[in-house]
Amino acid sequence: MDAILESCAGLDVHQETVVACILTGPLDLKPKKVVKTFSTTTTELLALAKWLEEFNCSHVAMEST
Repeated sequence: MDAILESCAGLDVHQETVVACILTGPLDLKPKKVVKTFSTTTTELLALAKWLEEFNCSHVAMEST
């Protein structure tokens, strides 16, 4: 499968945490994986949004359990 984005993320949403995984890098190389866990407080969700912006992440997929 060919890469079409240089940065994208997946979120695994739980009641008390959100685990975020960003794949980032040039389209012609294997992406770097960065994983970080956030709590579901307002402050932490805002931190998650800022973290995604730092990686210029414009596309996010979410899985909720």
